[in-house]
Amino acid sequence: MKNEEYEKILGYSILMLTLIIATTSCDDILDQKAVDAFNEESVFEDLNLTKAYLGRCYDFIGVDNNMLLGLREDLLVGATDEALCIHRPGGYPFVKGSMSPDELGHFGNWRFNWITWNLYSNIKNVNVFLVNAQNVPTENASQEAQLATYIGEAYFIRAFDYVNLMRSYGGLVLVDQPFELGEDFLSMNRSSLDATLEFILADLDKAIAALPTKDEMEQGRATKGAAAALKSRILSWSTGELMHGAYSTDPLVSFQSNSRESLLAQAQTIAKGIMDGNYGDYSLVGSTDDPPSPLTEADVQDYSENFLSIFTQRGEWNDEAIWGVQHLQSQGNTTTQNRWWGPCGYHNWGNNGPNEPVVRKFEMADGTPFVWDKYNPGDMEVREATAAELAADPEINPYVGREPRFYASIFYDGAPWIQRPDDAVAFDPENRIQTGYYIAADGTQTAGVDTRQGPIEAWNGTKNGYYMKKYQDPATVGQFFNNENAWIEMRYAEVILDYAEACIELNEVEKGMEALNMIRNRAGLPDKMTTSQDEAREWYRNERQVEFFGEGDRWYMIRKWMIAEDVIKTVHPMKIYHYEDGSHRWFYDTESVADLRSWNDANYWLPISRTEINKAPQLQQNPGYN
Repeated sequence: MKNEEYEKILGYSILMLTLIIATTSCDDILDQKAVDAFNEESVFEDLNLTKAYLGRCYDFIGVDNNMLLGLREDLLVGATDEALCIHRPGGYPFVKGSMSPDELGHFGNWRFNWITWNLYSNIKNVNVFLVNAQNVPTENASQEAQLATYIGEAYFIRAFDYVNLMRSYGGLVLVDQPFELGEDFLSMNRSSLDATLEFILADLDKAIAALPTKDEMEQGRATKGAAAALKSRILSWSTGELMHGAYSTDPLVSFQSNSRESLLAQAQTIAKGIMDGNYGDYSLVGSTDDPPSPLTEADVQDYSENFLSIFTQRGEWNDEAIWGVQHLQSQGNTTTQNRWWGPCGYHNWGNNGPNEPVVRKFEMADGTPFVWDKYNPGDMEVREATAAELAADPEINPYVGREPRFYASIFYDGAPWIQRPDDAVAFDPENRIQTGYYIAADGTQTAGVDTRQGPIEAWNGTKNGYYMKKYQDPATVGQFFNNENAWIEMRYAEVILDYAEACIELNEVEKGMEALNMIRNRAGLPDKMTTSQDEAREWYRNERQVEFFGEGDRWYMIRKWMIAEDVIKTVHPMKIYHYEDGSHRWFYDTESVADLRSWNDANYWLPISRTEINKAPQLQQNPGYN
């Protein structure tokens, strides 16, 4: 929310709201406490207090009183092939093959609480709101319209929480009323995947009907476009192989009455409606015209800076942002990703380093695939070059000549960044990331300032040779200051890619490729065209990973497409050596282990924790777990 909007909300009886939330929230759905009727009645007798209560439902959309959502110290992408959490790799049993009802790691604690079973606490808050808001007194048509909007927002919030739960667990306990004292909660069971989707879509249709477009709404609150984009998200997710019998035919995790073709058609329709402007005006940031060919270095930089600007924006959001969270020092929604993820040579903590396989997914600037063994066919581990060879062909350096999104997303050895702190300037006067080692003529080795053997906070150094750049703000010195750039939870690019996938899977390949090329052209890449559904699908999936690298989308996609067994692999380090004579060596050391990983098919769905099952033994566990 904007700063002034948030301050208005908090201006109304903070003490009363604290009491209300405390009596309507709890740690699990079976731990019920009496609601203070006087406080509840007071809140819903005043339109301003009703709005304030709704504001707290926004704040608890990620369970706790802080709308961080995807911006966390430990990122969700650490549970994919994309990145490595260096400080708590054991918190990701999903990629260790060890996740169970007794061992959920981050998927069972506050670090990933926007996708955990604890979301039921906020669902209860919203249910209290929806039941009581219908009777809030209004004095005129303007207030009636405001109240109708608040109710639409509540439906969006409930749908958002249920979408996150459905994409994690499958069929859910569907609750649309506040809990009553004496209610028999042991009679509550999970509903089928079909019923869960129907419930969510009904909430979203109500939200779409009630909410205004973004031009009529304060930034950060739900809009007609946000509700439509969330509908596109859940429908697109529901078309995956995982939900259509490839994993299990259990109704909790597999559709029985919703065919894949019907869901693809629905996903295509809602996405196309958003693209046609039926829910507000959205557009990609930057040009979607054919890019120059060939791209100059200046072109690459311009396209890269344009892409990075989506994730570093402050204040008023651009037209690609559909819904997200603004972080302002005065507002209280603070985040510190520059400190959490930045290179250790800046006194940052170096978490969530990109893994080598995803680094290789980014194309060359001319739109051709990056080929590691281009210069020595068959050798997927080593690239070497003398000074003369590099002068003749700079692209022997694997980080030269890459597509613009690469330079907006990855901190690689030699990447330019902001001014070093005073105690690091002597080690790096050029302000370039140093994840390599410098070898003197006599063989003496000096570690780069951003390595785990470097001179500054080496314990925070990268374990795999890279750092995350996306969402790091060049205007923020992470050593001292919090970030104020927004978390964009839903952006227009996702809608376009949802549409592209639906078209491709419905075998309308040409339409799908046209949409895909909008994303490519904005990124400075040329069109790709094919009439082959298989080839289009392969290109689409690569494009989606590169476009959304680091944003958490990948965790859902590797499950949706059931490709986790193909991509979850042990993490190895990239080792880089710079010699005094000007030669260089890039060595992907597959004999060294940065993080040992393995895959277990049961983990395609999260298990309900043993604690929750013990409290409610009637809840059916997901297939594959005891």
